[in-house]
Amino acid sequence: MKIIVVGGSGLIGSRLVTLLNEAGHAALAASPRSGVNTMTGDGLSNALVDADVVVDVTNAPSWEPQAVLDFFRTSARNLGKTEVAAGVRHHVALSIVGADRMPQNAYFAAKVAQEEVIEAAGVPYTIVRATQFMEFIGGIADFSTEGGMVRVGDGLFQPIAADDIAAILAQVVLAAPLNDTIEIAGPDREPFAEIITRYLKSVGDARPVVTDRNARYYGGQVEELSLVPLGDARIGRVNLDQWLAQTKGG
Repeated sequence: MKIIVVGGSGLIGSRLVTLLNEAGHAALAASPRSGVNTMTGDGLSNALVDADVVVDVTNAPSWEPQAVLDFFRTSARNLGKTEVAAGVRHHVALSIVGADRMPQNAYFAAKVAQEEVIEAAGVPYTIVRATQFMEFIGGIADFSTEGGMVRVGDGLFQPIAADDIAAILAQVVLAAPLNDTIEIAGPDREPFAEIITRYLKSVGDARPVVTDRNARYYGGQVEELSLVPLGDARIGRVNLDQWLAQTKGG
């Protein structure tokens, strides 16, 4: 099976390419680095020749609201048109749990727009919505710091390790298209502040963490269930303590 991983040089894409190739498939990374640009369409037609599956794990180069919307919407349209022409049998896209529940978050809104384009493109698809990556907890703490204090909303948080995301994506890639959305999450579901506190303590960071109902998550208002699956979800194998221990060891 020939699989093109768009965004294949990134955090998730590189792991996915490795897993698929180790399983005996022909997985290739496509990115601007390799001459494939989903925003302009450059290199797409050549990259998708004889491709059975295309996986989109791209990330926007800018999080400015209009720029991120333009990126995901345009990229999805270019991918869809090229996939139809190439006869691609399955489009798999990585999205975000709760993307449709936080419209004030520009990145989330852009992912919803991407999903809408995918659903209308005419290529059989599976959308995989993941909770926040464990690898980004430190960045969230930094973004949420004000006056030396980390302020986060009072919702629940259920981060998932990048290795688990890649492993589940590999399973989805090798399965039949669902023409639907699935959700994936990590094993630990706790208040946002508890997850951040555990991370900071692990890395020796003494910043205090407080729960603030008015704290924003990249512009979005956090409610209790904004960032966690509401129904059935595939759960990763790596819990937060295991990931923290692995990170220290690495």
